[in-house]
Amino acid sequence: MAYRYTLELLAGLAIVAFCALFLYTSATMSGAEFAGSDHVGSGLIAKLSGNPVENFQPLIPQWVPPSGEIEACLFALQAAVGGILVGAVFGFWAGQARGRTVE
Repeated sequence: MAYRYTLELLAGLAIVAFCALFLYTSATMSGAEFAGSDHVGSGLIAKLSGNPVENFQPLIPQWVPPSGEIEACLFALQAAVGGILVGAVFGFWAGQARGRTVE
């Protein structure tokens, strides 16, 4: 019975720790702006290799959405599908747990 909520407690502690770390770093870094990881990574690769960012070509050509609204819509759709999948997995696990206790 003591281990019944272990996973939930660990997940809650991880979320609280992440929030605390985020708040601490955002409070201590004054004047820092958020830059997307794509731009930061591309800049570091260009710096290390000596090639300018414009010379990099992707291995697989990528489709670029025609506007920022469509890009945001696609990101929201991706988040919704991910949330549905995570909810389905947790629901499946909860159903299995209830099935074991009923039998």
